[in-house]
Amino acid sequence: MIAQTLKKELNIADWQVNKVMNLIDEGKTIPFIARYRKDVTGSLNDEVLRKFDDRLKTLRNLEEKKEQVLKKIEEKGKLTDALKNKILNAKTLVELEDLYRPYKSKKNTRASIAKEKGLESLAKTILEQNINYPLDKIAQKYVKNDVKSVDEAIDGAKDIIAEIVSENSEFRKKIRKNTYFVGNIKTKCKDSENETEYELYYNYEEKLSKIPPHRILAINRGESEKILSGKIDLEKDDILIYLKRHVLKNKSKIPEKVEYNPYTTPIIEESIEDSYKRLIFPAIEREIRNCLTDKAEKKSIEVFKKNLEQLLMERPISSKTILGWDSAFRTGCKLAVINSNGKVLDTSLIYPTEPQNKVEESKKLVKELIKKYDIDIIAIGNGTASKESEKIVADIIKGTNTKYIIVNEAGASVYSASKLASEEFPEFNEGERSAISIARRLQDPLAELVKIDPKSIGVGQYQHDMNQKRLNESLKSTIEKVVNEVGVDLNTASSSLLNYISGISKTVSKNIVEYRENNGAFKNRKELLNVKKLGDKTFEQCAGFIKVPESNNPLDNTTIHPESYKACFKFLRELNYDLDDIKEKNLEDINYESLSADLDIGLITLKDIVKELKKPGRDPREDLQKPILRKNILGIENLKEGMVLEGTVRNIVDFGAFVDIGVHQDGLVHISQIVENKFIKHPLDILSVGDIITIKVVDFDIDRKRISLTMIL
Repeated sequence: MIAQTLKKELNIADWQVNKVMNLIDEGKTIPFIARYRKDVTGSLNDEVLRKFDDRLKTLRNLEEKKEQVLKKIEEKGKLTDALKNKILNAKTLVELEDLYRPYKSKKNTRASIAKEKGLESLAKTILEQNINYPLDKIAQKYVKNDVKSVDEAIDGAKDIIAEIVSENSEFRKKIRKNTYFVGNIKTKCKDSENETEYELYYNYEEKLSKIPPHRILAINRGESEKILSGKIDLEKDDILIYLKRHVLKNKSKIPEKVEYNPYTTPIIEESIEDSYKRLIFPAIEREIRNCLTDKAEKKSIEVFKKNLEQLLMERPISSKTILGWDSAFRTGCKLAVINSNGKVLDTSLIYPTEPQNKVEESKKLVKELIKKYDIDIIAIGNGTASKESEKIVADIIKGTNTKYIIVNEAGASVYSASKLASEEFPEFNEGERSAISIARRLQDPLAELVKIDPKSIGVGQYQHDMNQKRLNESLKSTIEKVVNEVGVDLNTASSSLLNYISGISKTVSKNIVEYRENNGAFKNRKELLNVKKLGDKTFEQCAGFIKVPESNNPLDNTTIHPESYKACFKFLRELNYDLDDIKEKNLEDINYESLSADLDIGLITLKDIVKELKKPGRDPREDLQKPILRKNILGIENLKEGMVLEGTVRNIVDFGAFVDIGVHQDGLVHISQIVENKFIKHPLDILSVGDIITIKVVDFDIDRKRISLTMIL
């Protein structure tokens, strides 16, 4: 059943399902399967494989729950073949829970208390609807012990009937579906006199089936902050008619017409209404709100993952000497100079901003640093005092070849105070580490950003309000995907970066760095096997993603896996080529199918090997757009309506994209302004974080610091 579900949901073949399940069960990682087992899986990519892995875990968990439920119901002696069949065919945990609900042990419900008083048989008698005389006469028999009166007996029976109705899985399924498609969500403000960011929701109503994910998350946050109150609203009459039609007896051929028994019908109708109001609706409301939140979180996480992936894949600025500038007022601006390899050359502290205002002294020192180290770029963090710093930097670099850029410093201060930062730079203080981080995240965004909690990077939406375990797992898988796609240099990668390589744990990543510090640079990939706790299985998983440019084996600086080295060299001998020749050769006429058979290597793997040999050591980020470097300053007060500018997409949300146009306040391109006269489902269909786009200023408000933009294609 699991295999068939995966086949249908992912639209893949039976053999692919079986192969991938086997690889996962063998302990192979998703990056390894995606890159080095293409011939086995039919070239299923990383995204499909991660969905496969996630659904496989969910479906196996569902099957495990089914076994537990079957066992518990069987222990009670109430498992029928029909019920067993329904449980085995349940598609979701909600459906399984509906089926199991009547058999769960219950404590201190009104119905369970009534059952303890011996009133269950009275409830069943009423539900049979065969009484043809006043109910009081039957109820009188139950007035004993804890039951003090006829009314108490009947009330207890009604509580039991209400619970029986509420536990019917078919009823709940129908009502849940009806509520979702017919109901609205309504919100009100607890104090409408106060101005908050939730003003849109002060008196708000929208269909449950239509409300977008970001509004669900906004309402949830407003409720958690005690500003909003929300509820599901719908007409209940149709639902009550449906319940009565299915609970009350009907001897007529007309479905809507039920038989009226003056002695039992009023009692059952009261029980049904109580069941819906007290038991069914509150539970359904919680379930639907939870379901909407779950969907909204998944959607938000997908957007966050995509934004994070694009941010991590931003093009590095290599071969440049960079000055990192961490701005501040009272504590001064921290500076750090790094060379093209990220080595810290110098640090300093200046006070060009209030309250010290040592502008000239600061300019002189920075100019000396530019001259001494031939600084190419000044990277200014976009935090406190960055606007003031930018004015000073723009003045400093006049007449020089140096340029500047504003860098998103989100998370830099958290990193600088972390244990990791103190271990990496024990000789520097927190401010200097922050400046180093700002410079390095321009030089190689991926290598630096992996050290920071991705939730602190600033490319998400409501990330602190959602399921943190699910969010962390999703973001970790995204970082893992990018790190393995790009690969790492074994002799320069930090333990933080190595930790995301396929198969490498935190302990092993630290052991690799420790080995490197004690024994010098790795000479080749095979030397990894000398690292503590890095055995053959881990080597198989990680080796292809780790490059050693200094190795005497040139294949160690490629994405070709060591398991294919033999076939690779045999391939070159067959064609009478060497590694340098192949870069210049036209390989279009090669009979890859025949060579694949001769070399005993998969056809797809062979083609990947040839592709890598054509461009060994290539960084996939090299083809991406370069960041915008500036020499002149622009402020929000300099903007004019209709002004056309270049900007960098910094964050993408459901309703649009935030674009850095160099004025210290990101402007918003609303989803309706991304493509003229064309509907798009989501900004991610068109834009990516890091994209350099041309935009036009539509409107701006200096006091509220709001800028509206439209995109020019």
